[in-house]
Amino acid sequence: MALELQHVSVPIPADGRQRARAFYGGLLGLEEREVPPKLDPSQLVWFRVGGDLELHLFESDESSPRSQHFCLRVAPSGSVGGEGGLDEVRRTLEAAGVETHDSDEIVGRPRCFCRDPFGNRVELTEWVR
Repeated sequence: MALELQHVSVPIPADGRQRARAFYGGLLGLEEREVPPKLDPSQLVWFRVGGDLELHLFESDESSPRSQHFCLRVAPSGSVGGEGGLDEVRRTLEAAGVETHDSDEIVGRPRCFCRDPFGNRVELTEWVR
């Protein structure tokens, strides 16, 4: 049996859709995609995260988990579509007032963490091939 991750869903508050678009679409450059028919687009924002992978943001009263997270992989600097790599993404976030921080090193996998506007923990790592 072959399995792949298709999407990750994270909660946002009822008034969070525009902030989600600004953070994930504006700062991180993810492509927003249409919410499929029969689902309520006034409560959801979906983004494409490379290929067929998706990030689903849904309105909820849930609080964001403190340590659980998802990871977005950044193309390295100089690669096709990579532009400035992880360092560039980190500078962009920090210039927008988003705090980033390092964590325990994983050899061969440069990374940092931040929180989205709703407190969801996001790891950013650079592709290493």
